[in-house]
Amino acid sequence: MARKEIGIGIAGIGTVGAAVARLLMSNRERLAESAGASLAVRAVSGRDQSLPRSFDTSLVRWFDDPVALANAPGVDMVVELIGGAEGVAHDTVRAALNAKKPVVTANKALIAAHGLELAALAEQSNVSLAFEAAVAGGVPIIKTLREGLVGNHPRRVVGILNGTCNYILTRMESDGLSFGECLAAAQALGYAEADPGFDIDGHDSAHKLAILASLAFGTRIAPEAVYVEGIRSITSADIKAAADLGYRIKLLGVARRTDSGIEQRVHPTMVPAKAAIAQVDGVLNAVSIDGDLVRTLLLVGPGAGGEATASAVLADIVDVARGIITPPFGRPAKLMRPYEQAEMRAHEGGYYVRLAVNDRPGAFAAIATRMAEARISLESIVQRGRAGREGAPIDEPQPVILITYETTEAAIRQALEAIERDGHIVGPPQMIRIEKL
Repeated sequence: MARKEIGIGIAGIGTVGAAVARLLMSNRERLAESAGASLAVRAVSGRDQSLPRSFDTSLVRWFDDPVALANAPGVDMVVELIGGAEGVAHDTVRAALNAKKPVVTANKALIAAHGLELAALAEQSNVSLAFEAAVAGGVPIIKTLREGLVGNHPRRVVGILNGTCNYILTRMESDGLSFGECLAAAQALGYAEADPGFDIDGHDSAHKLAILASLAFGTRIAPEAVYVEGIRSITSADIKAAADLGYRIKLLGVARRTDSGIEQRVHPTMVPAKAAIAQVDGVLNAVSIDGDLVRTLLLVGPGAGGEATASAVLADIVDVARGIITPPFGRPAKLMRPYEQAEMRAHEGGYYVRLAVNDRPGAFAAIATRMAEARISLESIVQRGRAGREGAPIDEPQPVILITYETTEAAIRQALEAIERDGHIVGPPQMIRIEKL
């Protein structure tokens, strides 16, 4: 019996789009066996038809306008790989869903901003909206949360969600390089953009975390509710201090269910060096899920790159071709609960604080007093030795590290603001949360 043929249109043929087209063409028979249908790339769209690509563009129909591709006869499924939350990417996905064509996308910004709207449209049209590649590249975390753990009630999701940041922090530790040196290396290797702000300031991770939180907790996506800090402030001194104390620094996204609502935060975090997620280095991503039945589940793999992301896109294409239609967020969009934001709560592992303290009588006592006034108990105080070169003036500021017991975000900030006002320190304090994993 002849297999039915599904015509695929790929909107956006950059690194990932070209890899998807090439793999669909070169693995057509094997993918057909899995999909139960022949998958044919019939159309692509891009900005410049003259650019060289890893597949023969003369074999497919070219569109300058991706919305026209979405509406074209013969295109039965649309793969959106343009990127961006607004504009042509949004228009293309809406056009496809309105035309009752399933959509596969890797666009985290689009899903974070418009995921519920597009999910409702897909459900109304009775077609799939699949976005496995939008979070953690080749790591199948979307399907795991949406389908594999459907019998669980996740309590917490923790992830290394940005390979650029993980690469920089890994190199800072392994090679003793500064943040700037590691960022330059990441850019030279193509791991970081010329303008790396979206990655290193935590916004990329925040989009991904908001999607994971929605899937895990059944709430509407709320990227604006994510507390975000990046890694620009991390220094070699912090990396060394973490190692000496038995920790490693990772940029983590943390979402957890609390009695008062959902907490979402992205920030540099000290994690115990022996924790499984602490061993995830380089450009790899990792997501840990705490569930009531599975306890803790950790998924690790490549979070970016043409072939890793294409792997997730192909998995979605095959699912769609099989006729699998699942609510995009695991339950109908109309049943997604309103997002209720929890206050920043006590963090189980406390805080690491690094201060440059003026070497003068009463300075250390004043700092301890301010901590006590905020009801913060100190687990340890470490004076790292005189800053600067040998023979520096005796009043050179002293690097001091404080490790607190469990406390609240408000309390630690109150204490540090008071310490700054007292004038006993030079420069802003460095504060890094310690997470128990």
